[in-house]
Amino acid sequence: MEVARAHGLQIAYQRAGHGPPLVLVHGAGVDSRMWQPQLTALADEFTVVAWDEPGAGHSDDLPAGFALADYAHCLAAVIDVLGLGRVHLVGLSWGGTVVQELYRHHPDLVATLILAGSYAGWKGSLPAEEVDARVEGVRTMLDAGERYDPPGLFAAAPPREFASLLEDMTSAARSASLWAQLSMMAKTDQRDLLPRIAVPTLLIWGEQDARSPLSVARQFANAIPKAELKVIPEAGHISNLEQPDPFNEAVRDFCSRHPPT
Repeated sequence: MEVARAHGLQIAYQRAGHGPPLVLVHGAGVDSRMWQPQLTALADEFTVVAWDEPGAGHSDDLPAGFALADYAHCLAAVIDVLGLGRVHLVGLSWGGTVVQELYRHHPDLVATLILAGSYAGWKGSLPAEEVDARVEGVRTMLDAGERYDPPGLFAAAPPREFASLLEDMTSAARSASLWAQLSMMAKTDQRDLLPRIAVPTLLIWGEQDARSPLSVARQFANAIPKAELKVIPEAGHISNLEQPDPFNEAVRDFCSRHPPT
């Protein structure tokens, strides 16, 4: 792990390879290790950077009052500190919400957007009753001291080769960070931003994603000008781990067709 200082916080990140910059933003309850297959496979062609967001992994805890825009500003600062210029920006699930917010505030840093199993915030993508049920489920888990392990993350059983990695990440998740992130998701509605996204955008969705179903992918596809949708068979919400080869192929092809200028 390497460390950058951004907005008064120590932010840890992994970096591999050389070439056009590809920045990976993880989901809630995990850290940069979720991008292990991408850090390995895509480093032959890209400079791949995966951060531990504030409150996760080896990064500092969340300051009081930290908001979604603060995540975006911290990520922008890391991109700037590393001198990456305009980047291919990939976000999965909650990470997709973060990268959309970065685009809102720092569009000059974004060459392309890749949203994988994401949301325009839960409020912007899910029925209100589903949002309420998720918030209550998170509250119940955290009050009971249980790990955040929601159903529907994979189409089948978690991939055997990543079982210990998933165990380590969920065990290391910080309850304060989880509650902050998922509370933000419940209140966030980014639908106003989608029609204003003016960079090439790829949507990668697991065909059997139960957390962010294909109806959400179609919402994005209809709202974002010229967005492309890639559906990965036999994959659920965490498609980059469940089906890493087609996920990597989709990212490689799209970024190669849209090099940063």
